[in-house]
Amino acid sequence: MKTDYISFEDSGYFTKIILDYLTENSDLESFYSLYPNLYNFEHAIANKNFTLESRRILVESLKGQYKKDGIKLGNDGSVLTNLNSLEAGTTYTVTTGHQLCLFTGPLYFIYKIVSTIKLCQNLKSRYPECDFVPVYWMATEDHDFEEVNHFYTGDRKFHWETEQKGAVGRMKLAELKPTVEAFGSWLTDYSTNAEELKSLFEKAYLKHDTLAAATRYLVHELFSDHGVVIVDGDDSKLKELFKPTIKKELLEEFSAQAVELQSKEFAEKYKIQVNPREINLFYLTDNSRERIVKENGTFAVNGTSISFSEEEILLELENHPERFSPNVLLRPVYQDTILPNLAYIGGGGELAYWFQLKTTFEQAETPMPILILRNSAVWLNENQTKVFRQLNISNEQLFLSEGVLMKEWVKANSAIDLELVGQKQTQVEFYKALEKLAGSVDSSLEKHVKALATKQLKAIDQLSEKLIRAERRKATTAQQRISFLKDTLFYNNGLQERSLNFSEIYLFQGKGMIGDLIHSFTTPAEDFLILQSEQQ
Repeated sequence: MKTDYISFEDSGYFTKIILDYLTENSDLESFYSLYPNLYNFEHAIANKNFTLESRRILVESLKGQYKKDGIKLGNDGSVLTNLNSLEAGTTYTVTTGHQLCLFTGPLYFIYKIVSTIKLCQNLKSRYPECDFVPVYWMATEDHDFEEVNHFYTGDRKFHWETEQKGAVGRMKLAELKPTVEAFGSWLTDYSTNAEELKSLFEKAYLKHDTLAAATRYLVHELFSDHGVVIVDGDDSKLKELFKPTIKKELLEEFSAQAVELQSKEFAEKYKIQVNPREINLFYLTDNSRERIVKENGTFAVNGTSISFSEEEILLELENHPERFSPNVLLRPVYQDTILPNLAYIGGGGELAYWFQLKTTFEQAETPMPILILRNSAVWLNENQTKVFRQLNISNEQLFLSEGVLMKEWVKANSAIDLELVGQKQTQVEFYKALEKLAGSVDSSLEKHVKALATKQLKAIDQLSEKLIRAERRKATTAQQRISFLKDTLFYNNGLQERSLNFSEIYLFQGKGMIGDLIHSFTTPAEDFLILQSEQQ
């Protein structure tokens, strides 16, 4: 496996706000806690006050979750070791979170978790007196089923249909059998690692009752050797730890005020990413997750007949904290309330809205974690690597649009200078001399000569474009190769990691896929990774 890197900026796929963050632009300084480098974790560790009682509750709850989902941790293993270590005051977490996408969904699901593993390894080297646990936070309470019910392999889409409503983690899996069979049928075209993938898919989705349990099994199978601890926030004991913040939100609507305050300054420099509700909580039952709204002193559950007085809703919170579900603005605070967490690893879109939450963390009296951009990569299989090398283009050129890349290839590989640089220079020198001569006779003629020069250079540029188009028509093999790379690596002009499922990489890479990523990633991320498969 050959590895190369390009800068995030040169990839052309990262927004100004993320590039500003990576370069420590002063415009963004007031919207995060600490800049993401290893040295600043010394301050994060000093700021994190997580009681031993909270640690005990956390470990007890997590062990109960694994048991409920049918995963036996045994008496040893990296996951159990990390779970037990969380009871010690010198153990901290690095967290990433994601929706419960079917069979992990797009590749960056995998990249997020690998990034947490790599950062924990780097932190252990820098701070050997402490332990660091990689955590995957399952977004089990999310209710946007359309975002999690499918995955892609190339141009093939596998999806799950159901009429179930509410939190996706609680959804039953009986209707998934046709999807399992379709995926198994697709795998018959492959030999290497196909049976392993088929077994993994079947055991996850046919041997478990809920999407949460299936996702825990799947992530555990892929990452247990690296000690990844999986957290389900839909847990009554963990919600107990968050009750004071829920109460504060119900009575004071503090998060909306905090986000609006921070957003006012944020909007002067960047585009607003999220807008708060008056109350940023949902009411959660087995079949629904609806917003809590306050109307004339009464707390109502949107779209239902359920309502509470202030006294009643506080009693409901006291007796059933598990029925209160934080939305996208309060979920980060919930996460860092129940974990001894130092950092959150996310994509550019996630970090962009986290930058609006610093004041919310302050008012919740919870330290804001260090925000880390997850690693990004593009994989080239043997055939793609072969074509890439045949074209003899640079890493940066690979990320250009197809039209621009083809134009650059034609110019670089033509036997003649298609940009007519020499001819243009000759014309420039000719008209300079002509302008001088004309000016010596009548200075008013200089403008006329300049106009003639501009017209002539424009005509040469037009001829250059015609020459390039003519050469492109002849370069059919190169055009086919470029189209192949752009179609297979940049689906719909987007990054591979945002659509392709890990299974397509796993088919040719096998179990070595995770190890290759851990070895190749630098976390905190410094550059965009390009992985090229070497011919066997």
